Amino acid sequence: MDPCNCIEPQWPADELLMKYQYISDFFIALAYFSIPLELIYFVKKSAVFPYRWVLVQFGAFIVLCGATHLINLWTFAMHSRTVAVVMTTAKALTAAVSCATALMLVHIIPDLLSVKTRELFLKNKAAELDREMGLIRTQEETGRHVRMLTYEIRSTLDRHTILKTTLVELGRTLALEECALWMPTRTGLELQLSYTLRQQNPVGYTVPIHLPVINQVFSSNRAVKISPNSPVARLRPFAGKYVPGEVVAVRVPLLHLSNFQINDWPELSTKRYALMVLMLPSDSARQWHVHELELVEVVADQVAVALSHAAILEESMRARDLLIEQNVALDLARREAETAIRARNDFLAVMNHEMRTPMHAIIALSSLLQETELTPEQRLMVEMILKSSNLLATLINDVLDLSRLEDGSLQLEKGTFNLHSVFKEVLNLIKPVASVKKLLVTLNLASDMPVYAVGDEKRLMQTILNVSGNAVKFSKEGSISIAAFVIKSESLREYRNAEFFPVPSDGHFYLCVQVKDMGSGISPQDIPKLFTKFTQTQPLATRNSGGSGLGLAICKRFVNLMDGHIWIESEGLGKGCTASFIVKLGFPERPNETKLPFVPKVQANHVQTNFAGLKVLVLDDNGVSRSVTKGLLMHLGCDVTTVGSSDECIRVVSQEHKVVFMDVSMDCYELASHLRERFGKRHERPLVVALTGNTDKATKENCIRFGLDGVILKPVSVDKMRNGLAELLEHRVLFEAM
Repeated sequence: MDPCNCIEPQWPADELLMKYQYISDFFIALAYFSIPLELIYFVKKSAVFPYRWVLVQFGAFIVLCGATHLINLWTFAMHSRTVAVVMTTAKALTAAVSCATALMLVHIIPDLLSVKTRELFLKNKAAELDREMGLIRTQEETGRHVRMLTYEIRSTLDRHTILKTTLVELGRTLALEECALWMPTRTGLELQLSYTLRQQNPVGYTVPIHLPVINQVFSSNRAVKISPNSPVARLRPFAGKYVPGEVVAVRVPLLHLSNFQINDWPELSTKRYALMVLMLPSDSARQWHVHELELVEVVADQVAVALSHAAILEESMRARDLLIEQNVALDLARREAETAIRARNDFLAVMNHEMRTPMHAIIALSSLLQETELTPEQRLMVEMILKSSNLLATLINDVLDLSRLEDGSLQLEKGTFNLHSVFKEVLNLIKPVASVKKLLVTLNLASDMPVYAVGDEKRLMQTILNVSGNAVKFSKEGSISIAAFVIKSESLREYRNAEFFPVPSDGHFYLCVQVKDMGSGISPQDIPKLFTKFTQTQPLATRNSGGSGLGLAICKRFVNLMDGHIWIESEGLGKGCTASFIVKLGFPERPNETKLPFVPKVQANHVQTNFAGLKVLVLDDNGVSRSVTKGLLMHLGCDVTTVGSSDECIRVVSQEHKVVFMDVSMDCYELASHLRERFGKRHERPLVVALTGNTDKATKENCIRFGLDGVILKPVSVDKMRNGLAELLEHRVLFEAM
């Protein structure tokens, strides 16, 4: 037997390939049919119409492809026409579905691409949001550190505490190795190491301010990175192979106070800065971040503000201490001035009384002597004594008036008076002296000038008399004219100047008085000096009247009190001068009434000259003054009794005494009250009159308040006593103007 005949024959090659295709088509069909199951799951999960329709089409395409491969199993052998028709139909449907799916994908792919793009955009936005959130967290952290630092810095206004706290808090917040502050020196040419964090560098070390690195930092308002090897950055010695950390520097504006005033806010000088240097730890990879640099800049600004407040506080404290010292000095000066004023017033009061008492004796005795039989030579000497005494009394009055004017204690005593009578009385007073010098004196009163006016009669008369007396005094020949008129409202503006601004009103008028003489005249350059006290501008040859230089100075103050103005005009020496003044007076409330609220003066020719038998009691502790007053009254015919004490006066006084003269210094107020109680009825008690040398207003007010019937101012002459006693007996009241 042939051994080859024992081996079974192998399958033909075509049948083997067909067998493999058969198996492959079966598994391909199986795989295709499994895919629609997954697509059905995705179709259920999808909610978008285009994508859902594409999945359905794709599922149909897969099913048809699987069905085609499955039908293909029957085509490996002879097949019937039915199989061919089914196979053809499946392939046609597969082709149609494939084309529809391809066309649909043409529209779907751009949408898929846009979705992808949107996805990338959203991812980028999410990344940016993450970065922004990181920045926000960083800024919040920085803000928290800044608030903490600001609170720590501003918790005190001490300069050293502020700077030391800043370094400590910055070092702790930023984990610094070293932090230092360089302050400018007084000269401004160097920076001095003033504060360090670790205290390992000698404080007081200086560097020039014109270094390039310092100029670089000072020229920028940001934190600047500088070299660790720069002079201001060598804060610690570096040994071995350690690499120094990064260093930044920032300027700190300083408030430069020059000529600091309390009411002015000091200006910030842009040329004065301190330098803050901050160093990271050595031999580390750490670098400065942006938020850390921002924190450093903010802290530098806060330190500048705190230092500014501290500087203002320090300067304010110095200013306060200076003001306290000045206030203490001013208070001491005020007390000294008040003491001096009180001492001066006491001195004037004492000297007033002490000077008027002997003047009273001199004038009274001289006037008594003048009425006796005298030889012509003796009468001339007595007249000279009286003239000198009157001048001395005038000088005393001027000095006292000036002192009261300067301290503001002198006030006008306004009342209704006869304005025409004032000028006539002044004319009567100056005519005797003018007639001796053969001077013609004329008085011209305007027809529209009111007869009665409201004002201070005594001060107005004193002013007119002083100005007119000067005209008589400094005139040797010629004439003197006195004119008075009311200034019309439309003409007031012609008299306005820097010192005088008249304002017209219904109840007042402005009276202008002009006194023109043909005397020695005044140099124009000397006119401004005329109203200065104790100043005389007349030549020595014309100073024959012994003036004190106080008259015009007092007149100017009187005129100012009466809301007026005074001035003098002269063309030069030897050409005479014109003195003019304006005063503001009031109209009487009832000008048509015949009775006016003032007591008319008793004229000399109508005065009762004989007081024979009039019982008078004189109380004075000064024997000379008591004797002089007694002599005056006895000369007038009075029956005089003198006493030296209040107790003696109380024992002696009776209803027979018609008048009691007493010195103010003798407790006359209490004595007057006692007499008023002792004699209940007014007509039964004697008239009480005070003799005083005090010209202050308080003396007159006290006399009126305590019920005295009159006041006579020392010194007293025979004529003055005669007129005063007559007026007292006629009106039962006599208050001489003070």
